[in-house]
Amino acid sequence: MTQRSSRNAVRLGLLPASIAIALTPAFVSAQEAETSEATTLDRIEVTGSRIRQVDLETAAPVLQIDRADIEAQGFNSVADILQNISAAGSPAISRTSPLSSGEAVGGSYIDLRNLGANRTLILVNGKRLGITNDGLQDVASIPAAMVERIEVLKDGASTIYGSDAIAGVINIITRKNFDGAEANAYIGQYGQGDGTREQYSFILGNTGENGSITAGVEFTEEDPVMAGDRWFSRNRFPTTEDGAPRPGGLSSISQYGTLYDSAGNAYTLIRDGQDRDASDFANYRPYDPALDSTNPSLASTVYSGVKRRSMFLNGYYDISDDVRFESDILYTDRNSLAQNAGYPYRSNAFGTPMSADSYYNPLDEEVTFWRRGWEVPRVVDNSLTTFRFNGEFSGAFEIGERFWDWDVGYLYNQNKGTQISTGNFSLSAVEAAVGPSFLNSQGVVQCGTAANPIPLGFGPGACTPWNPLVPDGVTGQGGLADPEVQAFLYLPGQALSETTTKAYYANLAGSLFTLPAGDVGIAVGVEHRAEDGFFSPDALAQTGTSTDLAAGPTGGGYSLDEAYVELLVPLLADAPFARELSITAATRYSDYDTFGDTTNSKFGFTWRPIDSVLVRGTWSEGFRAPTVSDLFGGISQSFEYYTDPCDTSFGSVAGSPQCLADVPAGYRQPASDPDGLADGPGTQTPIPFLSGSSPNLTPETSESSTLGVVWSPEFVEGLNMSLDWWNIRIDNTIVGDDPTAMLDDCYIRGIESRCEGPNTFTRDPVTGEITELSFGLRNAGFVETEGFDFDLNYRMETDYGRFGLAWLSTYVSKNEIKVDNLEGVPSQQNGFGGNFRLRSNASLSWDLGEFGATWTARYYSGVKENCYFADRCSLPDYAAPDTQGNIVPLNELGSTTFHDVQVRWNAPWNATVSLGANNVFEKYASPNYDQPNSGYSYYGGFDIGRFVYMKYQQRF
Repeated sequence: MTQRSSRNAVRLGLLPASIAIALTPAFVSAQEAETSEATTLDRIEVTGSRIRQVDLETAAPVLQIDRADIEAQGFNSVADILQNISAAGSPAISRTSPLSSGEAVGGSYIDLRNLGANRTLILVNGKRLGITNDGLQDVASIPAAMVERIEVLKDGASTIYGSDAIAGVINIITRKNFDGAEANAYIGQYGQGDGTREQYSFILGNTGENGSITAGVEFTEEDPVMAGDRWFSRNRFPTTEDGAPRPGGLSSISQYGTLYDSAGNAYTLIRDGQDRDASDFANYRPYDPALDSTNPSLASTVYSGVKRRSMFLNGYYDISDDVRFESDILYTDRNSLAQNAGYPYRSNAFGTPMSADSYYNPLDEEVTFWRRGWEVPRVVDNSLTTFRFNGEFSGAFEIGERFWDWDVGYLYNQNKGTQISTGNFSLSAVEAAVGPSFLNSQGVVQCGTAANPIPLGFGPGACTPWNPLVPDGVTGQGGLADPEVQAFLYLPGQALSETTTKAYYANLAGSLFTLPAGDVGIAVGVEHRAEDGFFSPDALAQTGTSTDLAAGPTGGGYSLDEAYVELLVPLLADAPFARELSITAATRYSDYDTFGDTTNSKFGFTWRPIDSVLVRGTWSEGFRAPTVSDLFGGISQSFEYYTDPCDTSFGSVAGSPQCLADVPAGYRQPASDPDGLADGPGTQTPIPFLSGSSPNLTPETSESSTLGVVWSPEFVEGLNMSLDWWNIRIDNTIVGDDPTAMLDDCYIRGIESRCEGPNTFTRDPVTGEITELSFGLRNAGFVETEGFDFDLNYRMETDYGRFGLAWLSTYVSKNEIKVDNLEGVPSQQNGFGGNFRLRSNASLSWDLGEFGATWTARYYSGVKENCYFADRCSLPDYAAPDTQGNIVPLNELGSTTFHDVQVRWNAPWNATVSLGANNVFEKYASPNYDQPNSGYSYYGGFDIGRFVYMKYQQRF
């Protein structure tokens, strides 16, 4: 198997920004080979610039992950590989959040700088990957076996690529010019014996004189992990792996059934192993929270399952010496599955009491009941099919002695999704099933009355009685274990989604004239792009006639026309203290049919005072246009997890004048817990909140700057280092609210507009409980983050093998957010959850002959969280400007380091066998009760155990 280039002008990528490597001669023309030994360096296009150039180092910092890097680690998807670079933020939709809903669930999205995944642009071979209605791009749809390298531009690039490239750009470059065949197998599982992952791929390619074609297929299956099988998810408030759980965290809506009489007294059926008659009140006892509560985590996933099937094909054909046709095609079919415990049904919430005339009612009065549908867990199966096609004609021509490169092409991407949800009650069915019923002449309980019976069954006009007071595990008596009862009460929900991206583009690049320091390069281009999409829940969701969350449809689209120009001007070369000095400038004009036009520019410089040192810097403007979902999304319900700062048990400012004005003394946040009160922070609301979009949104705008130095000391061969400072500020941000942020703004930060008006909340004037809460999208405030990237690479040849060290670190010195436009209101320090101040990865490799090994350490610094428990409150007197002088106690969690190891052997039959373990020491972090990017008290981006794997690669 070989990979080769058969064309002079080949697009290559930028090697790691911290490494200065001399290009080997790219080609020697036949005529030159006959007459002299001269060679010509090929000009290449690097991520972040359209101008082809010889120098690999540009004004902007770029990280490369090449094929060897991918194969030397134990992560088997593009998403996992990228999620573990130091510049990556928290996962946008964590697989440890089983209650997440919507079309994007099941995909994997990369968030550079923790600025949001929709502010990171994903490219495949320099062209956009398709988006969801929310503007997210699923990097896991790219089969890892087809990746040649990944280039991460850690700088804004809206002038080159348009909207969304605020935090950076990730360019996934696929394998091309491939000769031969390759088969790969990967299998692994966690030390607990679960979460098995399998991946199989096959690649075939052929390259000839006039063209090349490379095709690959990949199948991946990752089994889910149940929450009950991990200490941090088994209980809502875990302590440590070996410690007992904290009190609370149970739900009073259990699988045993609870009856409330007209006086509000609660009773449950006696469970003593006898087959007690649930229709006889003598068999009931008073409700006991210690006996009759349940732990929903025991029936939920902590890590969702995923199955993917992918096919990828790319190739080119040289139509003539100066014209080529090139194309790549991607097809991916993805299924993901997440499970939650059965729905916690409260009849008083839906107005469906058990009728006094129900055969199963043990009292002669209408009663309220609570019952969790434990026998039928809530399962969400998301299926998404992606088809992507890009085709272009490209070539080169000569004017005088100057060469120009051109390309024109078309991009099409379609995502079609289906979401099937099960485990939600039909409200009309429940109302009928617990309504009047009687024992018919055949001894069968039937809906209706003897005078007006309703046919048995679950079709139109039929009814099956239900006894919600029969506990789980008891058969008969009309309990939920009866398949006919389940068939009547449950209806599957379905939602359909589709997004399409269509783009036409043309680019031209070359040199205008020659200065003493070199050619003045230029690139110009135009693009027309259209984005369309819809998300359509079924009638049950849109009408709110089931316990599934009500949601309105999303539908719409937008189109735009763009043009750009980019210049590269070399000012000095081979001069004292200026071996190289050049500047770059670019500007892009974008005209949207939704909000109008915008122009964004960028400037950069590279200065090499001596051969071993490069100084570089950029300043750029950027923007992010509102997505289809931002503009045209419907209103939807959600049972949000939130923390009320006025709660007298764990609220941050309970007893403050603002809280006392709105809630009574001793106020407690309501919940569906045994006593109806929240027993800790981040408790789920017992009533649905509303969220939605806004058609009046305008684009976010940004300014970003970088300044760095690259040093390759001549006295240490193989050592390369880089240090880059970066700053990104985004204004007019599209703010997606959440209830906790709204309440904190109102009661902690004193922002009156967050206490009343549209998209706010209403409290009961007597109890203080929140009865209504609406949160949506708006343009407000800013986000600003700043920090440093330090990269070090070192290669050393010894008699004992070749050693390599790669050390990449990202330090965040500032992370501020402001969610309003009010003067005098300070910004907030966004230093919680998954906002780590320092992330650092160090990888040490060794190769000798046919053997090799790699050791990697992944470091996450500590974070802060609210003080929810007195014994976990290391900063009890914490106060900051954004808390308006209020003391808000915080707890600081320690740092976490995961270690990975791999050993490999290159077999004589042209194969490679690798064995390894991620998180080899089975390290766990401290519980995080803020539940960052997770449905549990644990950070959603951390490893969930030791993962052992084996890889086999066979080359033909």
